[in-house]
Amino acid sequence: MSTNCDFEKLREIAHDVRVDIIKMIYYAGSGHPGGSLSLVEIMVYLYWCVLKHDPDNPDWEERDRFVLSKGHAAPVLYSVLARRGYFPHEDLWSLRKINSHLQGHPARTETPGVEASTGSLGQGFSVALGMALGLKLDKKDSRVYVALGDGEIDEGQVWEAAMSAAHYKADNLTAILDFNTLQIDGEIFEVMNSSPIDEKFKAFGWATKTINGHNLEEIRDAFEWAKSVKGKPQLIIAHTIKGKGISFMENKVEWHGKAPNGEQFKEAMQELGVEIPDESI
Repeated sequence: MSTNCDFEKLREIAHDVRVDIIKMIYYAGSGHPGGSLSLVEIMVYLYWCVLKHDPDNPDWEERDRFVLSKGHAAPVLYSVLARRGYFPHEDLWSLRKINSHLQGHPARTETPGVEASTGSLGQGFSVALGMALGLKLDKKDSRVYVALGDGEIDEGQVWEAAMSAAHYKADNLTAILDFNTLQIDGEIFEVMNSSPIDEKFKAFGWATKTINGHNLEEIRDAFEWAKSVKGKPQLIIAHTIKGKGISFMENKVEWHGKAPNGEQFKEAMQELGVEIPDESI
C-alpha cells in the first residue's frame, strides 16, 4: 500500500535508487543505465504513493498492476521492488548473473512483484491492455500502469494496442511515456520521428498530459489527473533526461546500454556522495 509521500523522503529514495542502478550495472558488467536513470522519480512515486500493492502478497487480487514495457530498464524496477520489500536488497548485486532471478529483462515467473515478462519492445503495452480489460470484465476497480520508451513507440504493435485501448474505453489503463528523446541508434527525431505524440494519441482516442518526469509535484498531479479521466485510457508524456543524475551520462546516447568501467563507476559514486572502497573497484 502507499506509505510515505513526503517529497523530501521520496527524493532521498530516488537518490538511493540511482546508487543501486549504477552499482548493479557495474557489478554485472552490462546493462542499461540511461533509460533506467530517466525513470527513477516516476517509479518511486508510483510504488510509494500510487499503486495498491502488498509486497507480502504479490499476487493479491485487488492490487494495481505495473508493467515495464521498456524491459531493458529492469534495474530501476528491481531496485524499487527490493526497496519496497519484495525480495532482499542484496539480491540486486546478482543482476544478470547465472541462476539469478534478476536477469537483464523482467521475468514474471522468476521475480516477485514483476507482472509481465518484457523485453521485446511493444509487447508489454499489449499485455497491460489485456490486464486492464480483464480487470474490467471481473468488475475490479484496480488499475494498470505501463511504462513505454519513446523509441519503443516505433513499434507498430504499440499503435494497435493504443487503438484497441481507446475502442474498448480502457479508462483503468495509464501509460507513461519516458520521453528522454534518445534510443539506442540516436535521437528519436532522426531515427523515426513520432511527433507530435500527444496529438497522435489524442487522435486514437486517448487523454494526454505532458509533464516534467523528474518533478514530483507534476508527477503527483499527473497521476491524480489520470484517475479522474473517465471513458478513455490516459497517456502521461514525461519529459526526462537520459542518464539523469550522473553528469557524464546525461543526454548521451552511448549510455543507453553499457556498464561504467572502474574509473567511471568511482566518478558516478562520487557524484552521488557515496564512498566506495578501492577493493570494490
